Amino acid sequence: MGILESDPGNHREPVAAERPLLAVEITRRDSGWGDVRDKLLVRAARAAFAAARENPRPSEVSLLLTGDEEVSALNKTWRNRDGATNVLSFRLDAPPCDTGPRALGDVVLAREMVAREAAAHGIPAGQHAAHLVVHGVLHLMGYDHTGDREAGEMEDLETRILAKLGLPDPYSYQPAAHGEGQ
Repeated sequence: MGILESDPGNHREPVAAERPLLAVEITRRDSGWGDVRDKLLVRAARAAFAAARENPRPSEVSLLLTGDEEVSALNKTWRNRDGATNVLSFRLDAPPCDTGPRALGDVVLAREMVAREAAAHGIPAGQHAAHLVVHGVLHLMGYDHTGDREAGEMEDLETRILAKLGLPDPYSYQPAAHGEGQ
């Protein structure tokens, strides 16, 4: 499945290119995600995984880009909370498999919510979505923000990961002059 490379100068056999440690599958169920690029979201997921992983075992994650309505239904079903939220993470607690990548879980983003928050901060929706993918993958890796200390640690890690991607600190945004507050 990997791209084969050969080095005719050394007359070596072709070698499979190194596969990324995190495979990312993206499903788009809402056509409004058009401006948000898969490549950025994959980079964000892999950067979060690389920063948080305890075990370098190959893994996989799925990203679902959908709308507020579906996220609201998922939020009600799985968290008993009404309304949409920007990101949901569903961690799989299945034991690792010896024959393939470990499935970490699913990260689900709500397009309208992401768009509203991005507009309120005066940033591109793709930038905000990348932050939420980092946040969601960290949840899959066991990070949480239930207490002040945990929240501070998670926010600091998110900020460092995004900086490596060339994105600004998401916790320093000021509401845009034309936007709505959260």
